[in-house]
Amino acid sequence: MRQVSFEAIGTVWNLQVLNVLDDKAWTTLLEQIQARITVFDRTYSRFRSDSLVSRMATRAGKYELPLDGYALLHFYEQLYKATDGKVTPLIGQTMTAAGYDATYSFQPGKLVAPPRWEDILSYNEQHLTLTQPTLLDFGAAGKGYLVDIVGELLQTAGLQDFLINAGGDIVHRSSSGQQVTVGLENPYDTTEVIGTVQLSSQSLCASSGSKRQWQGYHHIIDPQTLVSPDDIMATWVIAEDTMTADGLATALFFVEPAKLRQEFTFSYAVLQSDMQVHHSSDFPAELFIEGRHAVHR
Repeated sequence: MRQVSFEAIGTVWNLQVLNVLDDKAWTTLLEQIQARITVFDRTYSRFRSDSLVSRMATRAGKYELPLDGYALLHFYEQLYKATDGKVTPLIGQTMTAAGYDATYSFQPGKLVAPPRWEDILSYNEQHLTLTQPTLLDFGAAGKGYLVDIVGELLQTAGLQDFLINAGGDIVHRSSSGQQVTVGLENPYDTTEVIGTVQLSSQSLCASSGSKRQWQGYHHIIDPQTLVSPDDIMATWVIAEDTMTADGLATALFFVEPAKLRQEFTFSYAVLQSDMQVHHSSDFPAELFIEGRHAVHR
């Protein structure tokens, strides 16, 4: 087995691979992965002044999409419709005004609701068109999508057994059906877990309002009320791909799971602020919260 850790897009990546590559091929593959992450960041990051997203914030018009752009936008459109506009890539300027800006000032100003998707954004497989300058934010599902892209690079290189963990966005693949045990981090104490899950060639993503908090806000803000939800502390989603798991982990802060399960295939757990846990009957977890019981919904 080969293992490697590195920092990229503001988080720590850990790769574990049952590897049959020689040292030279492995080094070349890691270089390809790093280069691919850099290209992705240079395209979608609202924290980089040289990114495509930052250029879109300065002028309206038609922009050529990278090859990976259509799938990401299509998924966001699905999320936008399923959550009645609560999950939207148009929230970038709202997040910046709240203080979650390129310098991480965490000094809130006056927040303004983002525009509606149908008013300013259209796209096809080649282009994205904005009718006004707009700061897009792909934080709800972008990292998960990048994890999937890195996983595809491993598979293209002939590696079918691996685990990728990018700051809690996890994909597991096993050609033999082997499972892996993953802990569910306690958002109130990150040195502890509240349970474990068994993954078998699946993706797991979590979202927590405790990860980054400042002056009444956290990294999830309701685009309609302009406040951060405080009734949910954390969500976990298992899906077939990491982009889906990542985006739905955010969507669960706004929408009941039953509604989302009409559109998407996933299992889930939701930790309320009172430490009550709700999870789907197919969520493969062993929970151990003292004094609390899992409630199926």
